[in-house]
Amino acid sequence: MEMKHGQYLNPGNGAFQLIANPDYVDKTMLIDKLNKKIGTDKCLVCISRPRRFGKSYAAKMLAAYYDISCDSRELFDNREIAKTKDYTKHLNQYNVICFDVTSFISVARRKRMLLSDIPNMIVDTLQKELVEVYSYLKPDMSLTECLLRCAEGTKDEPGRKFVFIIDEWDAMIREAKDDETAQEAYLNLLRGWFKNANFTPKTVAAAYMTGILPIKKDGSQSAISDFEEYTMIDPWEYSEYVGFTEEEVRRLCISHDTDYNLISRWYDGYVFPKIGAIYNPNSVMKAIRRGHFDSYWAQTSAAEGLLDYISKDYNGLTKTIAELIGGVDVKVNTTGFSNDLKTFRGKDDVLTLMIHLGYLAYNE
Repeated sequence: MEMKHGQYLNPGNGAFQLIANPDYVDKTMLIDKLNKKIGTDKCLVCISRPRRFGKSYAAKMLAAYYDISCDSRELFDNREIAKTKDYTKHLNQYNVICFDVTSFISVARRKRMLLSDIPNMIVDTLQKELVEVYSYLKPDMSLTECLLRCAEGTKDEPGRKFVFIIDEWDAMIREAKDDETAQEAYLNLLRGWFKNANFTPKTVAAAYMTGILPIKKDGSQSAISDFEEYTMIDPWEYSEYVGFTEEEVRRLCISHDTDYNLISRWYDGYVFPKIGAIYNPNSVMKAIRRGHFDSYWAQTSAAEGLLDYISKDYNGLTKTIAELIGGVDVKVNTTGFSNDLKTFRGKDDVLTLMIHLGYLAYNE
């Protein structure tokens, strides 16, 4: 039986087909890491990284791999993931809910809605798509009821758990930085999906969230504490998946006859143990394709927002910024940052935010 595609429910593999071209840098072993977490208490993963570091590429890849509504073998059979023992076990075996939070924010702003209305917009949209795709679901069912029913299945259709893929998960935290009501409504939606003993184990096979900021802290703890978090401060086992590695950049330079030393001087930034330098994918690919070196990443974000942070009156911040501009390495304590754009207790929190946003390189 051919299944319907939705916009957010089982969107198919078309988005990944568009980027799986000869220049695509194979990051499919990220899938293997998630496959190993399915069926465990570690199946909720949040990986944050700056703009233009491949967040959406990863989301499209994961959706294409897990989506039950399509056959993605031709897209993955010649990739690294195909060499793993669980490759076919999880390939196209799950319901997928995949969305970019910024798309809902854009609709809300166009309709002049309150940001606090966005969680209900997400719920209503997903519930409507589920009812359209699965005939045994009724319009008066809540989203929770629909998800549980799909995971349980019927006598005629086997149940399928869901893989949640949420791109720009932190957009609500960033866009509603002064609206605690909107932030709390959004976080409560995520808690209802991923921190609910009566729902999460029955319905969620895995969840992958990606954004710029780590999960907002509630006091000293993560506001959604069941997620394993990997950030640009400590990406740990996901270090090679938050950007291009040196080896990957060298291969690209060889195939495109580009000077690796110039690429390295321009675009290496973050440095992680065992992995070495990690490069900004957007900047590397633009420099290679255009044959011209420029600050491509800086063109993707507004400098005005940065001024709001570096102009704060914290002791020593102005001097530290001047040292950084002059190429001096400085130490920073990253442990106290609250993972939002409003709560700052000193210059270390400002510098930590700049690391997460991509304005500062970081070497552990």
